[in-house]
Amino acid sequence: MKISKSFKMLSVLMIAAMLVIAGCGNNNAKNNAGGNDAAAGTATDSEAIAKIKERGKLLVGVKYDTRLFGLKDPASGNVEGFDIDISKAIAKKILGDENAIELKEVTSKTRIPMLNNGEIDMVVATMTITEERKKEVDFSDVYFQAGQSLLVKKGSPITGLDDVTKDTKILGSKGATSIKNIKEKVPGVTVLEFDNYQDAFSALKAGQGDALTTDDAILYGMASQDPGYEVVGEPFTDEPYGIAVQKGNTDVVKAVNDTLAELKANGEYDAIYTKWIGKAPAK
Repeated sequence: MKISKSFKMLSVLMIAAMLVIAGCGNNNAKNNAGGNDAAAGTATDSEAIAKIKERGKLLVGVKYDTRLFGLKDPASGNVEGFDIDISKAIAKKILGDENAIELKEVTSKTRIPMLNNGEIDMVVATMTITEERKKEVDFSDVYFQAGQSLLVKKGSPITGLDDVTKDTKILGSKGATSIKNIKEKVPGVTVLEFDNYQDAFSALKAGQGDALTTDDAILYGMASQDPGYEVVGEPFTDEPYGIAVQKGNTDVVKAVNDTLAELKANGEYDAIYTKWIGKAPAK
């Protein structure tokens, strides 16, 4: 009987110990799951906004060479354009002050590397949303709708995409989707790529090419610089511009999307659009 009682007691103790261990295991599993969720979800997401607020200013990558969207005045040093006004509205949304912003120059080639290196918080620089780019960055909702076209010297035999052949020399900007698009539309076409659009436009005026291609909104800005050049033909692509942030920064995407929604609801977006593009956006 003594052995039997001892055995029973030992059995009870072992069962109790197993229950405690199982309970601890479940709690640890829950805690670990919660930690992973936090790391992959809100906790990590909120760090981006917290970092911006702690810094006290929003770092935005913008173009310095794109008239109407982001152009630096060499005399004053100021950068102005549609993208700049949108960036200021986002700074006001996040920090309460549209001037709590630092603009950093990007090009089509450098904008994603600078973003992912942490040099900037976001890219607001006539950047087309593509499936390929979505693998590298996260995008906001569309904030501007453009389409690719051609800029030529007035009197040029090129009046649209149908006039472009493999013997045509096209100018463009490195890293821009327009380079890929024109090569797909006209297989074998010769393309000269430049670091930015102003260099490409200078090359066009110097006779180094027959036409310059990019989004029509950018080309209209170039044409406004020199009445000897014009945008020809109908747009031949769909170019929805998005604001890019590092992947996973969903809180920053939300802040941007909330800003865009508010601007469109209160009429400020239409005012910014008309100010720079010269007409109200299509509804």
